Amino acid sequence: LASGWGQTATLEADDAAVATQQADAKQEADQRADQDDNAGRAQDLPAGINDSFLDPDMKVEDFIQRFEIESREVFACRHQILAAVGLKPGMAVADVGSGTGLYVAPFAAAVGLEGKVYAIDISPNFIKHLRSRVKNEQMENVEVVLCSDHSINLPPNSVDRIFVCDVYHHFEFPASSLASIRSALRDGGELILIDFARDGEGERGEWLRNHVRAPQEVFQQEIVDAGFKFKEEVAIDGFKENYCLRFTK
Repeated sequence: LASGWGQTATLEADDAAVATQQADAKQEADQRADQDDNAGRAQDLPAGINDSFLDPDMKVEDFIQRFEIESREVFACRHQILAAVGLKPGMAVADVGSGTGLYVAPFAAAVGLEGKVYAIDISPNFIKHLRSRVKNEQMENVEVVLCSDHSINLPPNSVDRIFVCDVYHHFEFPASSLASIRSALRDGGELILIDFARDGEGERGEWLRNHVRAPQEVFQQEIVDAGFKFKEEVAIDGFKENYCLRFTK
């Protein structure tokens, strides 16, 4: 009996050791997976910067009231911005971070039925809203695309212009996202970037510095490092806290 008890105890100890080894191996694998998942993640990115967009209870109407108002520079200056994008009939353009769809209809009109607009977003609720808006407004030349935090999910050499408006600072993995943008852009195509400057005074300036992870020169260099050529900073009358940059492939 003593011998049998000893064998049982030994087996139980062996089983416990194996379970511990398996748990340790799983923990190491999970840690490696986390490291892989975070490889290339932007530094100094505010925690949870995209949580509100991914929330299944997000109300698009709330963002329409925030985004499509005259006090927002990219709304008030939308006609100048449209001119800066330089669309012509037959072109294909990607609106990355299309959101409520502020620029979708103007882009669709500018490229005409022979052109193409890709309305791209990471938010499932924005995607539903965009699809409904495209259907209701009968924009036959618009395709709505759900992207990921690593890729805009467009085929290579598929667009002439890529428009990223007040969105780049939300990119969690800018290098991989920029690689997908460059791949989708045709030779000679242009990337138009609008984002926030981190200066400013008072509460608004403080909010911008806490919300936007890096200043203009850092974003510009990241895009150049991704293989784009910086062409110019576009002057937009009415821009005080935004800037507009043009890059070419």
